Amino acid sequence: MEQWKRNLWILWIAEFFFMASMSMIIPFLPLYIQELGVDDPEAVTRWAGFIVGANFLSAFLFAPLWGALGDRYGRKLMLLRSGFGMALTISLMGFAATPLQLLILRFLNGVISGFIPAATSLMAVTTPKEKTGQALGILQSGNVAGTIMGPFLGGLLAEWIGFREIFHYTGMVIFFMTLLVWIGVKEQ
Repeated sequence: MEQWKRNLWILWIAEFFFMASMSMIIPFLPLYIQELGVDDPEAVTRWAGFIVGANFLSAFLFAPLWGALGDRYGRKLMLLRSGFGMALTISLMGFAATPLQLLILRFLNGVISGFIPAATSLMAVTTPKEKTGQALGILQSGNVAGTIMGPFLGGLLAEWIGFREIFHYTGMVIFFMTLLVWIGVKEQ
């Protein structure tokens, strides 16, 4: 198999599991905040908004930096940085004792995120020009499929193993997907 096709399928699998793992957390986040000791419904809503938004705010602020570093040092390095960093921060979210700790960890997770853009960039530069559109479309389908399946899987796992354990499970899945990328993806 040509290397760009191998990269595509490995990154598709990794993106599917990344997005499924990331999106499985969001639906039960208000319930987890209650488990952290917040009882007032308005406070739960406020904390949930801040905690979800913190990840996206910091990702927005740091994405240009990671893109520039990817251009300079390689996209695969940015994939590995993001994947291993997110595996750690998400696993730590399962140990949060207060909503503030969870907020800080979500903010930090956004700071080191960037797996999906780095994967897209890597595919764009390693795929033959005449196949780039097809490859990026296939890669995007892994992202969307994972996002669709995540809340469903998160609901099942919350019922079976509990909220805190989902964070540990998510970190473990992201860690193993990052190892798969490290071993299998090649960047010229």
